Amino acid sequence: MAPGNGSFVTEFILLGLTDNPDLQLPLFFLFLAIYIITILGNLGLITLIGLNSHLHTPMYFFLFNLSFIDLCYSSVFTPKMLTHFLSEKNTISYHGCMAQLYFFCFFGITECYVLTSMAYDRYVAICKPLLYNIVMSPQVCSTLIFDSYLMAFSSAMAHTGCMLRVTFCDANTINHYFCDILPVLQLSCTSTYVNELVVFIVGSINIIMPSVTIFVSYGFILCSILHMKSTKGRSKAFRTCSSHIMAVLLFFGSGVFMYLNPSSAKSMNEGKTSSVFYTNVFPLVNPLIYSLRNKDVKFALSKTLSSRMF
Repeated sequence: MAPGNGSFVTEFILLGLTDNPDLQLPLFFLFLAIYIITILGNLGLITLIGLNSHLHTPMYFFLFNLSFIDLCYSSVFTPKMLTHFLSEKNTISYHGCMAQLYFFCFFGITECYVLTSMAYDRYVAICKPLLYNIVMSPQVCSTLIFDSYLMAFSSAMAHTGCMLRVTFCDANTINHYFCDILPVLQLSCTSTYVNELVVFIVGSINIIMPSVTIFVSYGFILCSILHMKSTKGRSKAFRTCSSHIMAVLLFFGSGVFMYLNPSSAKSMNEGKTSSVFYTNVFPLVNPLIYSLRNKDVKFALSKTLSSRMF
């Protein structure tokens, strides 16, 4: 029985990152280590923020959600990816592929908007410090997070709904390590014009709109910092923004390369390399850059460990 509208394919074969058998085991241990650190790092941040009342501020509310998203995001494809390194035939069912594609889009797009909300939070904190508690009220923060999930839900439904209308006849080998949109579309035996249009429109909205918002926010932040008379104040302002800037450049940079470049201008191998950054590296470095470069998190960790030891 066909698993989708007019689709004759019941399962897909994932080629993975490489077809070199000598690299399979080293890559398994590498990505296993990355996944374990990612899980521990994000769970650690979630726990620290939850246990320490002095971290119950808008900035850490967004960071709490970012860590939760990264935890789920990395779990969408990494466990399957790890099993692929140890098996001869890497398969995924049609329905499993569609589910993986949906949750990949959902958590990835949510991440875009949470990062945007964090940029707005930094803008209010530095440019309008006297109004910070009013502007960034719990209600506003909750609304921003809710809207992030809502935008992600709508976009993921658009991508997945369009993918379900595509027919897959005989070709079922995906040149990727998970069910990403563009590699799956290459297998279609019917027109993918509507899908490519949706990818471009939705991708443009979810990359360009947050990017512009972040860029404008940091434009105002930079102007405000340059007008500060205190060197210590400027240094503190730069320090509070540097972690977020690093996260934004890594996540949006790899996303732009993958989804806004014409497909003819890049090979799937380049796409897979770019995907590693926003699917595996970013969820790993996010808790690291927000903990190693943050005095509040270091203090909370020290306080939590001390209270558990004595």
